[in-house]
Amino acid sequence: MVTSSKISAPKIAFIGAGNMAKAIIGGLLAEGFSHSQLLAAGPRQETLDKVTQELAIETTTDNNAAAAWADVVVLAVKPQLLKEVSLALRASLAHRPLVISVAAGITTASLAHWLGDLPIVRCMPNTPSQLRAGASGLFANAAVSDEHKSIANAMLGAVGIVQWLDDEALLNPVTAVSGSGPAYFFLMMESMIDAGVALGLSRECATELTLQTALGAAMLAKESEYDVAELRRRVTSPKGTTEQAILSFEQDNIRAMVTRAMTACSNRAGELSELLGS
Repeated sequence: MVTSSKISAPKIAFIGAGNMAKAIIGGLLAEGFSHSQLLAAGPRQETLDKVTQELAIETTTDNNAAAAWADVVVLAVKPQLLKEVSLALRASLAHRPLVISVAAGITTASLAHWLGDLPIVRCMPNTPSQLRAGASGLFANAAVSDEHKSIANAMLGAVGIVQWLDDEALLNPVTAVSGSGPAYFFLMMESMIDAGVALGLSRECATELTLQTALGAAMLAKESEYDVAELRRRVTSPKGTTEQAILSFEQDNIRAMVTRAMTACSNRAGELSELLGS
């Protein structure tokens, strides 16, 4: 829980009530934030009703009322809508709340242009935040105080690990590593399941074995004293079965393939900043 002489229990308004907002709200509640501290705003009453039912917090269709009430405003809308939403909020932010944006590609400079000179933290979370197993990269503009940073750290830390960046441009490679990263592993798992079926396993059997293997490998990599390269070496016996699979991957130049894919992802994040920015 955030503690501060100025803001001991910050009021937090979420502008947007989609999956990422719900993930963060759930993490905050699990970490001891009170329901009365949290408010979600959005245009669709049916979506807000689900939030109230699932998380027992208040909701509103009035973004401006939510922003005016809050010490912290979390912008959790689609990047394509963020300019319109931000410009409409500007008049409700005279009290200078901390703004946290989880929209991909939109820079703090663009946000400040739309919202005004405010303390802004830009965040790149990922979907495992829904299970409190997320990974978020954060960047703070010059108006963010140590207290603001502590609040943002507590909020995003409630749904996973947090890495602060000194250079906002590094949020593009963060997008390539962790923001989009879950999809790479899903593709690998999908491919392994299909290959298992082609080799004769039932789809149910191949799925269960693949998912548990992915989970176990990640847990082992997280907890082991060895880095992932050493863990790979330790399971790859000379002239053994694993070695044949690894040699096939290396012959197909998997490292270059991954680098190309992640570079394309990072570059696209930069392009979106230009396309959707101020």
